[in-house]
Amino acid sequence: MINRTILVGRLTKDPEVRYTSSNIAFSRFTIAVNRTFAGASGEREADFIQCIAWRRQAENLARFVKKGSLVGVEGRIQTGSYDDKDGIRKYTTDVVCDSVQFLERKSQEDNNDYTPRAPKEYNNNSYQERSVQKKQNTPSIDVSEDDLPF
Repeated sequence: MINRTILVGRLTKDPEVRYTSSNIAFSRFTIAVNRTFAGASGEREADFIQCIAWRRQAENLARFVKKGSLVGVEGRIQTGSYDDKDGIRKYTTDVVCDSVQFLERKSQEDNNDYTPRAPKEYNNNSYQERSVQKKQNTPSIDVSEDDLPF
C-alpha cells in the first residue's frame, strides 16, 4: 500500500510548538494550497490542509517560519476520530510530516538571529583553489566512441 503526499503551500498562522506528556515536541499547522483552476466566480480557490510535525522538525517550524511562509511538506495522510465535549463524534484528517522544507529565504526585517550560511570552508577563496587543484590532480581517461553504450 502507498500513502504519500507532497504539498506546497503557505502557512495560515505562526506555528507553535507544544510538548506531549512524555516531552516530545509537536506542532499542528495548516497550509493553504492553491488549486490549479479557478472557481465559478473566476477566482482561484485554495484547500486548507491540516499538518502535524514532530520532534526537531516541529521546533524548527516554530523557530524559523511564520504566517505566510511558503513550505513544502512530504508525509502521509492519517485519519482519526474523537468525541467532543458534547459526545459528538468528530473525524480528523492530517498530513503527518516526514519532511518540511522552507522554500523562501528569510526576510531581512525578521528579528531572529539565525541566518543560514554556507560552511565556513566555502566562505573564502580556498574553495576555488581546492577545486582547481582537484582538476589538476585528476587523471584523464581515454575513451573511444566504440566504448560508449549509446
